[in-house]
Amino acid sequence: MTLDSIDEQVILPDPMALKRLAVSESGFVFDPVSGHSFTVNETGLVILHALQRDSRLNDIRELLSSDYDVDSQNLDRDLLEFLGSLSNQLEHP
Repeated sequence: MTLDSIDEQVILPDPMALKRLAVSESGFVFDPVSGHSFTVNETGLVILHALQRDSRLNDIRELLSSDYDVDSQNLDRDLLEFLGSLSNQLEHP
C-alpha cells in the first residue's frame, strides 16, 4: 500500500485532537483533554509537528525523504504505521 492510494481524511488523526496536544522537544506528548500521554522518537516528532501545521501526506513524505535515507516503500509503510498508532493513541486514552 502506498500513500498515493490513501484517502487522507481516512488515515489522518482528527486535526482538532492534533492541535490540542502538548508536545515537548524530547518527544513527550500530552493530551490535556484525555489526560493521556505517550512518547515519540525524533522522526515521530517531525511527523507530529508537520501534522499540527496541517501538512498534507505528500508534504510529510517529501520532508522525511529529504531528511532521512530511506526508500519510498519503507517510508510509506512506516509513515502509515505511525499514523495508525497515533490515531489509536488519540482514540483510546
